[in-house]
Amino acid sequence: MTYFIKTALVIGTLALGACTNADRFDSADAVDLNAQAGAGGINQSALDPSQNPTSPQYFSQTIGDRVLFENDSSLLTAQGRATLDGQAGWLGTNSDYLAVIEGHADEKGTREYNLALGARRANAVREYLISKGVASSRIRTVSYGKERPLAVCSEESCYAQNRRAVTIISIGQVS
Repeated sequence: MTYFIKTALVIGTLALGACTNADRFDSADAVDLNAQAGAGGINQSALDPSQNPTSPQYFSQTIGDRVLFENDSSLLTAQGRATLDGQAGWLGTNSDYLAVIEGHADEKGTREYNLALGARRANAVREYLISKGVASSRIRTVSYGKERPLAVCSEESCYAQNRRAVTIISIGQVS
């Protein structure tokens, strides 16, 4: 019994002695996880997908994933063509990705008319991307017409946001 008590006291003394070393965390080998990236450090921008030029987040946030249209039109604007030039460049560089072009319309007009208008808008974007060198087998189109509004109100500012084509990027194989 006394052997057990002596052993417990020795272990307890050693354990307490280990806890009293105040400099135990100030080692030259310590890593500061809050430091900025440097030699051998972690590059925080590499952890943010919107900063990675090969990520879908970069595509949608930096290149731009939507093209807006004028009222009752499927003609590309100069600003729309500029956005699509960036999309074509990104798709050319990132050949592992496929694109689905969603065509949308505002709430004015019948359901059938807006589905057809959305299809014309999606096809206008598709044809432009193909003309810039993107393989047609990598692009699909779908029309939602007025069924998926981005903004809901009966004002021109909302209508303008809903007259759009959106390019959705996904990784996959060409079928």
